[in-house]
Amino acid sequence: MAELTPFGFVAGDSLLHRLDARFKILFLIGLSLTSVRVHFGGLAVLTLALAGVIFYCRLQLKSAYRELRYFLILLTLVFVARVLSTGGAAAISLGAMTVCVSGVTAATLVCWRLAFIVLVGLCFVATTRPVQIKAAIQWLLKPVPLVPEKKVAAMLGLIMRFIPVILNQARQTAEAQKARGIENRKNPVYRLTRLGFPILRRSFECADNLAVAMEARCFNANRTDPELSARRRDWIAAGALACLCVALLIN
Repeated sequence: MAELTPFGFVAGDSLLHRLDARFKILFLIGLSLTSVRVHFGGLAVLTLALAGVIFYCRLQLKSAYRELRYFLILLTLVFVARVLSTGGAAAISLGAMTVCVSGVTAATLVCWRLAFIVLVGLCFVATTRPVQIKAAIQWLLKPVPLVPEKKVAAMLGLIMRFIPVILNQARQTAEAQKARGIENRKNPVYRLTRLGFPILRRSFECADNLAVAMEARCFNANRTDPELSARRRDWIAAGALACLCVALLIN
């Protein structure tokens, strides 16, 4: 049986679990925008606050690391590209390549921001039920003209549910190929194609089966969604987060 992934809802009774999904979406947007504007001091404060939330909600960081290791590779590539593309006084020269202090600083800041945004999104997904995310997105898009909010929310809800399925299929395929000695192949392109095509095929098969099942059950976007109600704790959390973001942006 496939393992659970961190890209899905984890049941809990923490304050973050009990907050309104609409507020959590606004928190996600606000924290992401704030992280883009602040520098090292502000990012340190936001990261410490996020670490406290992760510890409080008891999210499985070990499992998250296994799933995010490819994102860490992407961050490494972004770091190297940023270092080599930023001009300044050269601190280290490696042939035609030069590394400067300003490049390392800028690359660290960019990678830190990206990692923070990903972790904030991970906390949001792990503490919010997909049906609540769908209802919140539908509510937020309802005032926007010419946007079919119900269809958009339904598609995003399906995407949220399919991410763990795709990750489980990738894990199963990798384990099956490892049992067949795929690691003996030194060609990375061969190994990547042998891993990628089965995952794509199985993902499309699951999507096709899901579409047939939804059509057989006369699925449509006009469904009864859970009732969303803002409570006192939601407004208190919104006020506290707004004060934190404003204070960091002013300094």
